[in-house]
Amino acid sequence: MTPPPSGAARTDALDHKEIVAAPRTLVLVGNPNVGKSVLFGALTGRYVTVSNYPGTTVEVTRGSAEIGGTRWHVLDTPGTNNLLPMSEDEQVTRDILLQEPEYVCLQVCDAKNLRRGLLLACQLAEAGVPFALALNMADEAAARGIRIDTGRLSAALGVDVIPTVAVQRTGLPQLHERIPAARVSGFRPRYDEAIEEALAEVEPLLPEGRFTRRSIGLMLLAGDESIQPWLASRVSEAGRERMEGIRRRLAARYPESLRYVVSRQRLSAADRLHDQVVTKGKASAASAMARRIGAWSTDPVKGIPILLLVLTVAYLFVGVFGAKTAVDFLENTIFYDRIVPWTEALLRWIVPAGGVQEFLVGPPGLPFRETNGFVIGRYGLVSMGLAYGMAIVLPIVATFFLAFSVLEDSGYLPRLAVMVNRVFKWMGLNGKAVLPMVLGLGCDTMATMTARIMETRKERVIVTLLLALGVPCSAQIAVIFAMLGSLSFAASIWFTVVIVLVLFLVGWLAARVIPGRGSDFVLELPPLRVPQFGNVVVKTLARMEWYLREALPLFVLGTLLLWVLDRTHMLGLVERAAAPVVVGVLQLPEQAASAFILGFLRRDYAAAGLFQIYQPYMTTGTMTRIMEIQVTVALVTVTLFIPCIANFLMILKERGWKTGMAIAAFVLPFSVGVGAAVNLLMRRFF
Repeated sequence: MTPPPSGAARTDALDHKEIVAAPRTLVLVGNPNVGKSVLFGALTGRYVTVSNYPGTTVEVTRGSAEIGGTRWHVLDTPGTNNLLPMSEDEQVTRDILLQEPEYVCLQVCDAKNLRRGLLLACQLAEAGVPFALALNMADEAAARGIRIDTGRLSAALGVDVIPTVAVQRTGLPQLHERIPAARVSGFRPRYDEAIEEALAEVEPLLPEGRFTRRSIGLMLLAGDESIQPWLASRVSEAGRERMEGIRRRLAARYPESLRYVVSRQRLSAADRLHDQVVTKGKASAASAMARRIGAWSTDPVKGIPILLLVLTVAYLFVGVFGAKTAVDFLENTIFYDRIVPWTEALLRWIVPAGGVQEFLVGPPGLPFRETNGFVIGRYGLVSMGLAYGMAIVLPIVATFFLAFSVLEDSGYLPRLAVMVNRVFKWMGLNGKAVLPMVLGLGCDTMATMTARIMETRKERVIVTLLLALGVPCSAQIAVIFAMLGSLSFAASIWFTVVIVLVLFLVGWLAARVIPGRGSDFVLELPPLRVPQFGNVVVKTLARMEWYLREALPLFVLGTLLLWVLDRTHMLGLVERAAAPVVVGVLQLPEQAASAFILGFLRRDYAAAGLFQIYQPYMTTGTMTRIMEIQVTVALVTVTLFIPCIANFLMILKERGWKTGMAIAAFVLPFSVGVGAAVNLLMRRFF
């Protein structure tokens, strides 16, 4: 128990020790980037569900866990710094705590930044929420010379405090033991006399609820508009008007907003508690070096070599090893030299000669690329669908997801956001936009969902537009890299420069055309750390599972559709219908029309169709100057082409049908126009 300090913002620690009867719901709360989701995974395992919170686009993860011999329902809430919400994510977390009928809370705190965690703990204590406090990343705090007196902190808060290292599952047995005994904290920040008097007037007017009247009263006095719907269903209009009058009288006494005044005095209470329980010693050499490199990585000068090194290593791993070495081995050695011939031989041995055999593998004696067999053929399910999905796309997807998981687990991605913040300002965005952009290199559909991290609608629309327009997904990148590998260096430069310039130009124009405002760039920087092998493997395998479950079947479905169009001669009709644009404007072969049409099914399938057209020339090294121009024009157009149907549906879901249709109406003619311009320029200057 801490003695009440003197002054306007003193703190009272009440002797409140009752044990709450253990319910079977556990709600995890915590600031962003504190390892809350890792602890959630350690408690629940892998069988979880993710769904939007009703009426929002914010996702909440749910699972179950065996805790203290009892089956618990576990909720992982969005990261929050405050129960006075400043964003939709924070409001969802507050609403879950406010409306969930019976639960206990596990607050996950970054032990290196206890002050921030204590600010949230103060609000949980005020709300009367039973909780336990997990001091996560305790190993990193110790390496920095930070020592926390957990016994004294536990006594001051009146709740259990457990040091944890989520990535190593350290402290997990103690959590299992202490969660069922979670208590309501007796710690109460005290505010100045004017606020306490206003609270005394407001509290009798408030209903009983999951939160204490004091907590709701503070939200009301601070001007929290998001609490009004909850109040409206429980307090009469006359009561609300009276409380608003009290709030206005209180606000007139301060030059700053009441939200700021309340937060400042609450933070003072958290600071005093922090200073009582935290001591700092000398950091370890490894920790000091990690912090030094972390500082260099965000420096405008020193950060550039680090950025170039990261990009070079990523390119060598994904672009060279994944897209060339691994693709060549899987495509030629595994599929075309073994799987395809063996499958064809097996089917010809099992199926008697005749119509059925020709339907499956084509006429005997012809190369499979010259037949229209259903299983083995030009558009065969094995020779094209599985070959492209497993031999061309899979190595790129795997290496990209592995590289992304390493960067994510190391803590470098937020630093990358700091480095590119100035660049993104040109497009009316800030450095946070690099996160969905980088994720878009894996899957634009998933990346469109993560555009929610941008704070304003204008920023979210711009990010969604740029993702739909010029950020190729990993499956598409796989085919693009495979094609660029057969072109000259100059042609590759043309492609890269055009895509980058288009992204900047469209972003710059969109920032000036789309109404609305931008936002300030505030981003939590986690410490740089050596990636945990287990975490990287789990994340990579989870994303690979998503690819195999969600993307690969669509690849096979696209092959089936292409085969049907070919067998029914519809492909020829489509090619002829699109000939005026494909041949006349872009000066590409007629067959490219089918690739662009199927690109709406999956963007990467358009690139795969183009790959099929030019593959014979690439493998024999007989590409001419005109063919190089055609490939470059085709790649530019297909990269900027209309998003795949999955991404398009996600755009409609996230941004609304008007915005989604507007993006599609812009992207389609724009991509063709850029392709035509590149064709003219390359024929003149290439």
